[in-house]
Amino acid sequence: QVQLVESGGGLVQAGGSLRLSCASQRRTLGGYFMAWWRQAPGKEREFVAVISWSNITNYINSVKGRFTISRDNARNTVYLQMNSLKVEDTAVYSCAAGLKGSMRPDDYNYWGQGTQVTVSS
Repeated sequence: QVQLVESGGGLVQAGGSLRLSCASQRRTLGGYFMAWWRQAPGKEREFVAVISWSNITNYINSVKGRFTISRDNARNTVYLQMNSLKVEDTAVYSCAAGLKGSMRPDDYNYWGQGTQVTVSS
């Protein structure tokens, strides 16, 4: 069982930065693709970024050049560095682990509870 816990969310002004962390509490993340998803109020859950065990990454277009996903396999932790934040980035951000590096939520087996990111204008 993979238990994921996110941290690092908060309130930030537009143009600011935040770094989210996602740690596995009970099991190594070895072999898993790790992804960040977000869900804004009244909207569907949206894929943000994914990273493979060998650090191959993929992003949605709206965050390319602003967000960076990374992982520390020794610490079983995944990060999302978010720079140049915009009001429209406001959402609950969740990490997920799966055996496919897809953009479909059904391909992820384990999810964290999420952390709120609020970007003010």
